[in-house]
Amino acid sequence: MAVASSSLEALNARIIICKRCQRLSAYCAEVARVRRRAYADCAYWGRPVPSFGDPGARVLALGLAPGAHGSNRTGRMFTGDGSGDFLFPVLHESGFASQSMSVSRDDGMKLKDLWISALVRCAPPENKPAPEEQRNCAPWLDEEIGLLANLRVVVCLGKIAFDGLLAHARRSGQLASRSGMIFAHGAEFTLPNGLGVIASYHPSLQNTNTGKLTRPMLLGVFQRARELAGVELTCVCRPLALN
Repeated sequence: MAVASSSLEALNARIIICKRCQRLSAYCAEVARVRRRAYADCAYWGRPVPSFGDPGARVLALGLAPGAHGSNRTGRMFTGDGSGDFLFPVLHESGFASQSMSVSRDDGMKLKDLWISALVRCAPPENKPAPEEQRNCAPWLDEEIGLLANLRVVVCLGKIAFDGLLAHARRSGQLASRSGMIFAHGAEFTLPNGLGVIASYHPSLQNTNTGKLTRPMLLGVFQRARELAGVELTCVCRPLALN
């Protein structure tokens, strides 16, 4: 697993210096400069956010993009905002995460058999990356999935992540047509290469505060992902180091 870990670390190192999208680079830097009052004393990350987790993961959780005052502040996916506050207790209960709270890159969080990533690596204004920005980020996802040698299941958190994964499958020649593959919470599909796909509503405050997505609903998705991937409950592993 050392080779996979090294390769993923090298990929992350390239991601965090990416400047492909001028609008996103400028926005991340400006948010980090101005800061939200509640985080005025925090040193914001303010650049593309790397993925993290277990290099030997059999499950990938794929989100949309970092939050402006969440991941763009902390430098770790789904860390420091309402989405992460909802997601990590579920990951802890389903055996993928060592703890139920995620507040910083240095809080001791460890993942086992799970890798967390996003379709777009920079925080977009209003959480809406442009189609061109999604295309600019697509090669990172293609390379990342190729490096996750044990990957068996992808949990797509939100329709945009779901569409992005199917676009990856088409780019990689795994899917000729997405006919019949329609997003719905809990929907399951299998790509021609055997990779399982589970769709889920995104754990955004817009969904969780309104009850569109409840904790049992999301827990069911990750328990099903564990079942499909053949992952047994074991102790957590040492996390991949981030710079």
